[in-house]
Amino acid sequence: MSRRSSHSPQTDSAVLLSRLERAREAAAGTGLLIAPGSDLRYLLGREGGSLERLTTLVIPADGRPALVVPKLEAPGYDDVPTAELGIDIVTWVDGDDPYAAAVDRLGKPDRVAVSDFTPALHVLAMRAALPGVEQVLAGPIVRELRMRKDAAEVEALRKAGAAIDRVHARVGEWLRAGRTEAEVGADIAAAIVEEGHVAADFVIVASGPNGASPHHSLSDRVIEPGDVVVVDIGGPIPEGYCSDSTRTYSVGEPREADVVATYEVLRLAQQAAVDAVRPGVSAESIDAAAREVIAAAGLGEFFIHRTGHGIGLDVHEEPYIVSGNELILEPGMAFSIEPGIYQPGRWGARIEDIVVVTEDGVESVNQRPHQLMVV
Repeated sequence: MSRRSSHSPQTDSAVLLSRLERAREAAAGTGLLIAPGSDLRYLLGREGGSLERLTTLVIPADGRPALVVPKLEAPGYDDVPTAELGIDIVTWVDGDDPYAAAVDRLGKPDRVAVSDFTPALHVLAMRAALPGVEQVLAGPIVRELRMRKDAAEVEALRKAGAAIDRVHARVGEWLRAGRTEAEVGADIAAAIVEEGHVAADFVIVASGPNGASPHHSLSDRVIEPGDVVVVDIGGPIPEGYCSDSTRTYSVGEPREADVVATYEVLRLAQQAAVDAVRPGVSAESIDAAAREVIAAAGLGEFFIHRTGHGIGLDVHEEPYIVSGNELILEPGMAFSIEPGIYQPGRWGARIEDIVVVTEDGVESVNQRPHQLMVV
């Protein structure tokens, strides 16, 4: 994944304060240690950075939160409204013990939740600094907040969706026979930035038999007339929220005789899943809605992944739209709907939109046509 800009728009302090308070409530007496990354950005408005030096947001069960940060990196947080948020800045220099400083701000908890992607270097040092204290993952606590997007987050997802739609609208400029996947991908990556993203986090151009590999990226394969090509692209906009959209193209009329009929099954499956989204239904029921259409056509063995994943400050986050996930959907939850059909050695196809659960149904933030796009 590409590194986010450190000079992105600042989230309103009232929103951040509400998130911090809700995080403490959700922790229910457990101290929180939030490392740099998307959780920190959600709570503090800054993603931050951390290598060998410890940076962590300490949210004790009681008392004022503190950002423990190396003194040489503290200026990167100057525009965070720490005073309004009631957060103390605790700096340290090389030779100090930052883990002791973090423990001091935690108080004496029985249990501490640590960010899921905290480097092992810091996890093990913090474990040594907190002997006898149970340490668990913070993910289950923070994701309960992050799954439910507020109005500003939904607007950011709409902006990201419109930006990636503009890129898909231009794919015909670059996708043609005689070019390699890598050449087409380079043009798409540049356009992702041109159309309003901070960076291209991922570019999949999977032509012909490569389309049967859902996570194929780019290769030197030369695109041929009649190839079906899966184009899956996305990245963060300045607000930090991500786009992710897949459309399937054909370079001229498709070469394989079964493409048109099979693709129509896929289109119907994706639409069935979108139509099934509303508050009060389970995540797994959306997966089933797509899967049933594909299975009924005798193609179930070729749909080899979940129907969707949550999206926000991370491209992949909760909720996951997959069999076995009994989570009940609520307004503000945002996720992809992206069934695919993959025939090894031949071709593949996928259609993906990002949708948001509304008070009485669903909104798609992507508006590009769903039919097989012939270029």
